[in-house]
Amino acid sequence: MANLAGIILAAGQGTRMKSARPKVMHEVAGRPILGHVMAAMREARISRVVVVTAADAEEIRNYVAREGGESVVQEQQLGTGHAAACAGALLAEFPGPVIITYGDMPLVVPDLFATSFLVQADTGMSIVAFQSDNPAYGRVVFGSGRILDRIVEYKDANEDERRIRYCNAGIMAVPAKQFFRWAAMLKNDNAQKEYYLTDVPNHAKKDGVRCAVVECAETVAMGVNSRAELARAESLMQARLRDEALHMGAGLRDPQSVFLCYDTVLEPDVQVEPFVVFGPGVVVRRGAQIRAFSYLEGAEVGRNAVVGPYARLRPGAALAEDVHIGNFVEVKNSRVGRGTKANHLAYLGDATVGAGANIGAGTITCNYDGFDKHETVIGDGAFIGSDTALVAPVTVGAGAYVGAGSTIAKDVAPDALAVVRAEQVEKPGWAEKFRTRKKARLAAKRSK
Repeated sequence: MANLAGIILAAGQGTRMKSARPKVMHEVAGRPILGHVMAAMREARISRVVVVTAADAEEIRNYVAREGGESVVQEQQLGTGHAAACAGALLAEFPGPVIITYGDMPLVVPDLFATSFLVQADTGMSIVAFQSDNPAYGRVVFGSGRILDRIVEYKDANEDERRIRYCNAGIMAVPAKQFFRWAAMLKNDNAQKEYYLTDVPNHAKKDGVRCAVVECAETVAMGVNSRAELARAESLMQARLRDEALHMGAGLRDPQSVFLCYDTVLEPDVQVEPFVVFGPGVVVRRGAQIRAFSYLEGAEVGRNAVVGPYARLRPGAALAEDVHIGNFVEVKNSRVGRGTKANHLAYLGDATVGAGANIGAGTITCNYDGFDKHETVIGDGAFIGSDTALVAPVTVGAGAYVGAGSTIAKDVAPDALAVVRAEQVEKPGWAEKFRTRKKARLAAKRSK
């Protein structure tokens, strides 16, 4: 289907979150809740996405613009129907159908939007419902077959209607021009004194338009209104992402302890040990091992590489094939060549490391001078001894050796040995004399 539009309602105050941030900007699996809804719309091939925001929601509008969407402002919070109608400023003459949904549904999937449009094309209009006993939801009353008779908000429902298990998910597909005409007819004669989006099907029915009902799982339509619901959404999303990773051939030794991001890529035969956290932008190539208690963000791990345990890869870290990054090693904005090893207690920042190099324990690249970042270059096959400080900008040539305990502030030629140490001085018998003197002073103090 072509010419599809989406309206996302994100003007609510979200007071139950007890947060200075807008509710829809809280993250689930490393992406704002609103971003999950927008991404689902894009994957459903919805060409225009309009987000309705409150007047003071500049953070939301900036995010929407970065993600390629459009925004309109609902100056007063007068209900969901009024909020959706505000999108008419941009979509009143849109030639195709529009889908309307809430911005706080991080678990919504593209197929649900696509199915809603297909059903709408057949009947003229569609809504989404799920089965639940939760009194927070409006009830869906069926007419004949799967055609909607009406939606009743729980506060306005009678006892028989409240016993209905089919609940409104808040997703509606309808031709744009007809929707805005019907939205203009809404009235606020209800318990909340608001203009309900759920009253739109009543006006469609009067015009002879049938509204079909698409069913989904309750979790897919779950809204996030509190910290507890945010935590539950994160748990459900993690379960979904873990299942997808396992299905694609990644090995997760203890799936429940591994936290994935919305865009984590784990190729087949990757092995992930317990208590690993993936931030945004991580790609792990086939056969790599991510050992326990490691954190990765904005990084690429090459084939058959080994990371961890207790390693940290920060944005810009790019490990080639067979690289070993060991315990308590941090890599940031650095390219590490094939077969290089940094197995213990090292920091590589703003560095380019060649193939087959050895980075000794305690080695650090001193990349920041308080104002600017500088690059360290380590050539193929170089050997950096333990406890070395490489003061950038500096280059260690291919095959060079740097002696342990050195501070290298000048370039080292290929195949050279660089050692920077003070001369060792030894004073025979000094330690015994020192102990005798100290013990005598301590005994004198005690005798007073």
